Amino acid sequence: MHYQNILFDLDGTLTDPREGITRSIQYALAKLGIDEPDLGKLEHFIGPPLLQAFMQFYGFDEAKAWEAVNHYRDRFKVTGLYENEVFEGVIELLETLEGQGRHLYIATSKPWEFAREIARHFNFARHFKVIYGSELDGTRTNKVELIRHLLAEEGLDPTQTLMIGDRKHDLIGARSNGLDCVAVGYGFGSHDELTAQEPTYHFDTLAQLHEAFLRT
Repeated sequence: MHYQNILFDLDGTLTDPREGITRSIQYALAKLGIDEPDLGKLEHFIGPPLLQAFMQFYGFDEAKAWEAVNHYRDRFKVTGLYENEVFEGVIELLETLEGQGRHLYIATSKPWEFAREIARHFNFARHFKVIYGSELDGTRTNKVELIRHLLAEEGLDPTQTLMIGDRKHDLIGARSNGLDCVAVGYGFGSHDELTAQEPTYHFDTLAQLHEAFLRT
């Protein structure tokens, strides 16, 4: 894979945020009088923009969804950020890519200030030129808009840029901006969800992804 610029999703691609996100969703729902004891049932919140997810999964109108998002952030920014784990092999992959002279970026629908704190706390921020995310008001939570913004800000050639992610939103965002894309199967997107988007590459494991770059 010859690409000079590599864009990474964050949740489900670089880190496993399962505990922090689901517990913060559980907290937000409880604040709105909804009891959900099974954290596993909340994993579908990992990846898509939160506002839309609350509206889709719980039928909230936009005002109530924003209320839920704000409750979520009350917990997430203090505790949930740190209930996270870098996937085994991620640091080695990033070191390989840097050693090959590639330019690395994060493109996440998570607010950029949360994403940058996660990258700082878990000590992988140093591998990225810039970490891009949404604004707290919801601007650029859509991956199509976020990637378009990143390409424009950095002056990147889409034909030399690759997006790596674990959900359909990452693949749609890449395709809509003329980028090739990698679907990774170790995150939170199902096999059917990912294959439906016909990604340029599909790797089930992080080790397979790493190996593909080593062959370049």
